[in-house]
Amino acid sequence: MTALSAPPASTPAPARPRRTGLGVLAGVLLLLLAGASLFVGVSDVSPVSVFSDGPAAFLLVASRVPRTVALVLAGASLGIAGLIMQMLVRNRFVEPSTTGVTEFATLGMLATIVLAPGMPVVGKTAVAALSGLLGTWVFLRVVRAVPVRSLVLVPLVGIMLGGVVGAVTTFVAYRLDLLQSLAQWSQGSFAGVVQGRYEFVWLAGVMVVVAWLAADRFSVIGLGEEFATNLGLHHRRWVAVGMVVVAVITASVLVTAGLIPFLGLVVPNVVSLVVGDNVRRSIPWVAVLGAVFVVACDVLARVLRFPYEIPLSVVVGIIGAALFLWLLLRRRSRAH
Repeated sequence: MTALSAPPASTPAPARPRRTGLGVLAGVLLLLLAGASLFVGVSDVSPVSVFSDGPAAFLLVASRVPRTVALVLAGASLGIAGLIMQMLVRNRFVEPSTTGVTEFATLGMLATIVLAPGMPVVGKTAVAALSGLLGTWVFLRVVRAVPVRSLVLVPLVGIMLGGVVGAVTTFVAYRLDLLQSLAQWSQGSFAGVVQGRYEFVWLAGVMVVVAWLAADRFSVIGLGEEFATNLGLHHRRWVAVGMVVVAVITASVLVTAGLIPFLGLVVPNVVSLVVGDNVRRSIPWVAVLGAVFVVACDVLARVLRFPYEIPLSVVVGIIGAALFLWLLLRRRSRAH
């Protein structure tokens, strides 16, 4: 009778209602921020002027809507790229900008500027994606070859690798008088996003769907190669799929807007505090919170020095670095 008795009244209630409420709140916040992004800027665009003023309606369709869509896609996809990278490396402190992937993609972009300056955007995206794929492979090989025991040392290895590649890129750009062109890609900004110049970021949206379809495989990969193989999963094949997802997302966002740091690191870690480490359950949360984070930072970048605009990468870098330090200190305090 005792073994079959009802649980005591002090048993904690399931967290699903709280998660549902947080999810609804995040969705509403995203809608509000997207609406603010449509109507915040130097030019006077308001819901009233859109219906009464032809130039305002044209500006909304040609600039504000593409910019907002690109922000949402970039934020959602970069967050998921960071989540997939963390599953591949089995480390919570990595993302494309801390593993050298972004630097390799930037080197690929510089190569197109030097060797094929007239290459269309689709070609530049493909070259950047291949370079990012090479960077992901090199980082995984280095991490496997170096016996790194500490969680914090793994991103440090990636940062050093990215620093070497970034130094080579900067040196080549300096010798060829292309530093100004290189700075255009290293500073993330959506100020120049208009109709006809943002469509390639939809490739990142396609990779989000691929990540969602393969979410359970990535969850198993996060448990280790031996465990995944024992479950009958082709480990190398799905690691390659994850590498392609990360590389294409990084390249498409880089070609569209430039470098956006720390996003893929901070958002998945915050989500893991709420929903755990299940990739399928985490992907919608990471997508929504990543979009909220990027759109909020972009609106903030537009209003801090109005009518001037601060590069998005500066705002994201400051806030993301602060959150990264908080996560580091939180993990270390829990470890002790």
